[in-house]
Amino acid sequence: MTAYALAHLRRAPLHAEVLEYLERIQATLDPFGGRFIIHGGTVDVIEGDWPGDVVMIEFPDLTSARSWYGSRIYQELKPLRTRHLAGEVILVEGVEPGHSSSQMAAELRQANGL
Repeated sequence: MTAYALAHLRRAPLHAEVLEYLERIQATLDPFGGRFIIHGGTVDVIEGDWPGDVVMIEFPDLTSARSWYGSRIYQELKPLRTRHLAGEVILVEGVEPGHSSSQMAAELRQANGL
């Protein structure tokens, strides 16, 4: 099942180390099948507060996403970002093709006696 690395990064003054991070990150993704889906595009906040930018990277599966994040090559690169950009990063599984929220609700109702 496809998985994603999702980052919510706060805006900060541009730094040379962040530019180096941007120049080098793709090489860390390639061995794990990672590709950018969202990379700092326009954010149209329609509920709540969202101070910052969004980055989403797609991976073939959660194992690949975890392997990328934990890889030596990415861990060596990561401080170039984390020293200058605060934010949250998560890894999350996607849904199977044909996913149905109503079917999910029915299964949850049955499992929980609702």
